[in-house]
Amino acid sequence: MIKRLLAILCFFTVLSAVSQNFIRPNEWKKYRKEVYGSVGAANFLGDLGGLDKIGTDYSPVDLEFTETRTAFQLGYRYKIAKWFNISTQFNYLIVRGDDKLTKEDFRRNRNINFKSNIFELSGRLEFVYMANRVGHRYGIKRTLSRRMKNRSWDFTVFVGIGGFYFNPKSRDAKGNWVKLKQYRTEGQGLEGGPAPYKNYSVCIPMGAAYRIYFNRKVCVGLELNFRKTFTDYIDDVSGNYYDKNLIAQNYGPQAAYFADPSLGAIPGQTTGFNPSDLTREPQMRGDSKQKDAYMSLQITVGYIIKQKRGKTRLRSKF
Repeated sequence: MIKRLLAILCFFTVLSAVSQNFIRPNEWKKYRKEVYGSVGAANFLGDLGGLDKIGTDYSPVDLEFTETRTAFQLGYRYKIAKWFNISTQFNYLIVRGDDKLTKEDFRRNRNINFKSNIFELSGRLEFVYMANRVGHRYGIKRTLSRRMKNRSWDFTVFVGIGGFYFNPKSRDAKGNWVKLKQYRTEGQGLEGGPAPYKNYSVCIPMGAAYRIYFNRKVCVGLELNFRKTFTDYIDDVSGNYYDKNLIAQNYGPQAAYFADPSLGAIPGQTTGFNPSDLTREPQMRGDSKQKDAYMSLQITVGYIIKQKRGKTRLRSKF
């Protein structure tokens, strides 16, 4: 009976050790710092392009995948507690949109296109769930099986705040990319028109990431990051059309062209309908009630900087 009890006790002792992955309670403090980089794809949710229908309100299903462009990221992460990180990062993204890519008649007739480089600096709080798999503490041979067990993974959700710079451009009649803000395409600064917009704004990044760690030194993962913004001018489209003639008088014929490059044709309309009425003042040019958004999906690679011996006191398990 005593032998049986001792066997059961030994079993649960080993099971407990395995469940704790042979890691001391404060072992994570040796791995607080990380530098990382990412590369992937960026896309935009705004007034231009989108699905072949109206009324999606910038839902992710409204993404135009053919306009997906490049995204890069550099960052630094610090573990403030076992399950929480703080992270700061710099992002460079390219976003685009084009009405010609939708079959929805009214947006296609509007015929506006844009692209913009985005430079973003942000910080965020990360909530982390980590699972560790390590080999036996007293293992001698560095077998493939043991190396596989030395891999850990984590799943992270995050939210933060940041600032970004943008500068929308559009193609002119010759196909050249031209900066749009100077042309004040919605009558900015003119009587009855909106105030000129700024080239910078605030964003709220939010998303999730999954990462795999190799020997606690290198990690590779996938990150989805959605940014809510507080500007509606990343694509230079926000409110209503302004009188094209007044724009031409004040800012030149090129400005009038960018203000309204519409095709002047709506398929399926009844006889006597004038398509140009759709792009005259004060018809809607964009949806000013809904701010722009952008997102990225990136592959990340990180390097964990191990704390030097003696800098961190670790509690023994036993």
